[in-house]
Amino acid sequence: MPSVGVKLYSVFFKFLLKHRLQNRIQSSGDDSSSDPFGVTTRPEESVSAPNPLFTDGVATKDIHIDPLTSLSVRIFLPESALTPLESTAAGNHSGKARNLNHLAGSDLLIRRNSYDSSNSLLSSKLESRRNSYGCTTGSSSPAAIGSESSDAYRGYAPSSSSPGNKRKLPVMLQFHGGGWVSGSNDSVANDFFCRRMAKHCDIIVLAVGYRLAPENRYPAAYEDGFKVLKWLGKQANLAECNKSMGNSRRPGGEVKKSEVNKHIVDAFGASMVEPWLATHADPSRCVLLGVSCGANIADYVARKAIEAGQNLDPVKVVAQVLMYPFFIGSVPTQSEIKQANSYFYDKPMCILAWKLFLPEEEFSLDHPAANPLVPGRGPPLKFMPPTLTIVAEHDWMRDRAIAYSEELRKVNVDAPVLEYKDAVHEFATLDMLLKTPQAQACAEDIAIWVKKYISLRGHEFSY
Repeated sequence: MPSVGVKLYSVFFKFLLKHRLQNRIQSSGDDSSSDPFGVTTRPEESVSAPNPLFTDGVATKDIHIDPLTSLSVRIFLPESALTPLESTAAGNHSGKARNLNHLAGSDLLIRRNSYDSSNSLLSSKLESRRNSYGCTTGSSSPAAIGSESSDAYRGYAPSSSSPGNKRKLPVMLQFHGGGWVSGSNDSVANDFFCRRMAKHCDIIVLAVGYRLAPENRYPAAYEDGFKVLKWLGKQANLAECNKSMGNSRRPGGEVKKSEVNKHIVDAFGASMVEPWLATHADPSRCVLLGVSCGANIADYVARKAIEAGQNLDPVKVVAQVLMYPFFIGSVPTQSEIKQANSYFYDKPMCILAWKLFLPEEEFSLDHPAANPLVPGRGPPLKFMPPTLTIVAEHDWMRDRAIAYSEELRKVNVDAPVLEYKDAVHEFATLDMLLKTPQAQACAEDIAIWVKKYISLRGHEFSY
């Protein structure tokens, strides 16, 4: 059973959430609450400022990618991107045998069950994995500061004069939770989680700040998710065009006025190419990760990516991770009956959240956005990418997430399920639970599974 502290915090959390949902419902009746530009965070949300220096091994920056809406992303760049792959791989392969010796005696087996016994690595713990990235935690690295003499920007800026420090990393699109009406991509909790994933998976994380309800109801959040995926592809194509047109820039990264016609710039003469992504991102190895309602968005984006096909090139979604997805349906499952009043997010409050998210004329618990098991949701399941599903024992949404994973496995999609014992909804991402051993174990499990699909050939065990 969850600890007494978790139970007490759950009571306070649910009281506060219910109050906020009721206020949103009252305000949603006013036409002025509808705002096409939208909001991506709430005033009561504790946010973390971006830090473009590698102070803890990860640099971050915020980008507003759509001038017509509030859609934004926060980029999490791990410092391992500055380490050439050759030197990193050499050190990692030397410790490969030692690391794999820890697989058999894992102490995490008592904390979870795997619904896919073929993925034995998912039930393991690699003790020395954290130290195998070739990263440092200090900010004194020369690459961590773009220009010592610059007063305008002292964060990391890729330099064209050091081609060796241009390691390409896979990209993860992360969608936060919050029941459609709250949460933020730059919240303190989400910032901590994304930093953890960037370091564990050795991956560039793009935390998506999608528009919240009720100001923007369905399908706004879903469209925002797919828009970021298309933006990622556009950035990759612009970077290739920019490379072919030359890359002569001033030390501070500015484009010379005499050479504006050699670069892809906007109406103000600013470069349209995001330098961190242009230098270090490999969009052909793209992973989607969604937390709670964010898992619903990730699943939608995966379907849209299948429909888009080659139109998304060079972006390719190779896997997705659904962490306790926010699924529901009109016919209750066993967990929905027995645990309707579970911790943090009980079923009545989640139904209120769905009422705020779905347009009134479309509200149904069997809406394609809510129930993954209804027919006609998109392309056939056999085309879905490999899907890892994380569920908690004390979560009423558990059974429907497992059922969806079973449907994927029926059509030969790699779709394991990890169930964590004595865990609650958002046990690995909620602010007060982020530093628990279970949250840490979950992040490690995700990293092990994801690396099967993002590792370069010959470096599958480079962690």
